[in-house]
Amino acid sequence: MKYRKFGRTGFDASDIAPGLWGMSGWSGSNDDESMKSLQLSVDLGCNFFDTAWAYGEGKSDGLLGKTIGQNKGKRLFAASKIPPKNDRWPALPSYQYHDVFPPEHVFKYADQIRKQLGTDSIDLLQFHVWTDEWTDEPDFRKTVEKLKRDGVIRYFGLSLNRWEPENGIKAIRTGLVDAVQVIYSIFDQSPEDELFPLCQELNVGVIDRVALDEGSLGGKITRETKFPKDDWRSGYFNPENLKNTMDRVDKLKEILPRGMSLPEMALRFALSHAAVSTVIVGMRKLEHVRENCGFSDKGPLSPDLLKELKMHRWDRKPAPWSD
Repeated sequence: MKYRKFGRTGFDASDIAPGLWGMSGWSGSNDDESMKSLQLSVDLGCNFFDTAWAYGEGKSDGLLGKTIGQNKGKRLFAASKIPPKNDRWPALPSYQYHDVFPPEHVFKYADQIRKQLGTDSIDLLQFHVWTDEWTDEPDFRKTVEKLKRDGVIRYFGLSLNRWEPENGIKAIRTGLVDAVQVIYSIFDQSPEDELFPLCQELNVGVIDRVALDEGSLGGKITRETKFPKDDWRSGYFNPENLKNTMDRVDKLKEILPRGMSLPEMALRFALSHAAVSTVIVGMRKLEHVRENCGFSDKGPLSPDLLKELKMHRWDRKPAPWSD
C-alpha cells in the first residue's frame, strides 16, 4: 500500500480507502461480511475510511467504530459527514443555509457520530452537501471554528455536489476547508479544470469518490443489470443512463491494455493525478478488498494511456435521478 500526504493535515493516508456507503443497506450487504472486509483492508494497509451518518442512520459509522476499537494499536483516520437537515440531495442555491446546517443540527450530529465511532474527536467532519451561496453566512465560520476549538473535530471538509466541482471553490478560499470530497473518474474529469489546481495551491486534501462511476467501471454491470427498487442504484442506472453509460464503457474496453482489468484502469487513472490524496471505493467483499488494495502498488498509468483516456471525458449536468 502506498500513502500520500492528506493536504495540510500532515496525515499519511492510504491512497486506496474503503467507502462504507454500500455496507449500510445496499442490496447484498451483510454486516458480518462487511466487518471482515474492513478488517482485511486494515491488515492490507488501509488507514483512511469514509463514512456518513446518512449511510444507514449511523450504521456505517458504527461499523467503522467497531473496526477502530478492534485495532487500537493502529492509527485509523475516520472521515464522516453531517446530513442536511432538510434531507435533500444535492444542495441547491435556493436552499437557505439555516434550513440545512443550523448550528444546533451540526453539533447534535457531530456528537452522535462521535459516539458511533467511539472517539473523542472526529478526524474529518464534512458537510454532506454544499453550495457556495452559503459561504458568507456568519454561522458557517462560527460553527466550523467552534467544532475545532472544542475538540469535537480535528479537520473540516465539504462533500461537493455531483458534477459541480467548482461549487466549493469560494468556500475553500475562506481557509476553513481542510479537505474536499469530489467525484473524479475517467468519465468525470472536470475537477482537473479549476478545483484540483486550487487544492494543490492551498494544500487542501482531495478525497476522490465514485472513481468506478457507481460501478459501471467495476466490470460487473451490463446492459441487462437491474437493481431492487429500494437500492439507490436502481434510479441512477435508469434505462437511459444505463444505455448511455454502457455505450461509453464499451468504447473504453476497446483500449483496455492486455492483462489490465477495467476497475484497475479506472482506479489507477484516479491515482495518476497528484492532487488526489486518496480514492475511496466500496469494498464489501474480501476479494474486492484484495483486488483494489493491490492496485495501489501498481502506481499511475502510462502517459500514453492517460492521454488516450482524456478523450473519454464526459461532461454531465446534475439530473433529478443523479443524487
